[in-house]
Amino acid sequence: MPELIVRDLGLVEYQPTLEAMRKLTAERDADTPDEIWLLQHPPVFTQGQAGKAEHVLAAGDIPVIPVERGGQVTYHGPGQLVGYLMLDLRRLGLGVRDLVTAMEQSLVDLLAGYGLQAAPKADAPGVYIADAKIASLGLRVRRGCSFHGLALNVDMDMEPFSRINPCGYSGLQMIQLSQLVSEPVVMAEVAQRLERALRHHLGYPGLSRDVTSLSESC
Repeated sequence: MPELIVRDLGLVEYQPTLEAMRKLTAERDADTPDEIWLLQHPPVFTQGQAGKAEHVLAAGDIPVIPVERGGQVTYHGPGQLVGYLMLDLRRLGLGVRDLVTAMEQSLVDLLAGYGLQAAPKADAPGVYIADAKIASLGLRVRRGCSFHGLALNVDMDMEPFSRINPCGYSGLQMIQLSQLVSEPVVMAEVAQRLERALRHHLGYPGLSRDVTSLSESC
């Protein structure tokens, strides 16, 4: 397997992180290691490439940033675990659907570890507990390489979701992990569980390198 770099970035601004993803994807070659970035963002709405303005109901003081990922509008904020996957899909022998399935199953496995029964929906990308959405997915693939990724609601202020039609669905209920478990939720532990699940479903046998800076890829 090629090298996998996992970066635990903490709380980082959205726009510089987006530019770093774009730069890595544009400049990578056949020998560039794959990367997974685990992080949180300050409050921001992101509008996917097919996004419709009417799904942003009242952004208020939260910026709306158009991006090239699939899907409609979603919200990122502190207490939400975001995972960006910069992977060479051709090198891994994966199609886009394979990657989406790996992401969905990683989230399902993570939530099962907390005693929760979650599942994806074929007609509404993401991961759900009953009819409430707990995780969103949005990808872009360029020259056979993926970027963007997933967002899991862990322990956050959910109010901003009421300012949009999440993922373009009016009235969609959004939920978070902290509402569903009795014990305190520790973000670092959730991130570790997600990392293990992603490596398992993507076929990586172990972690090659763990860094906490974007400097090596920017």
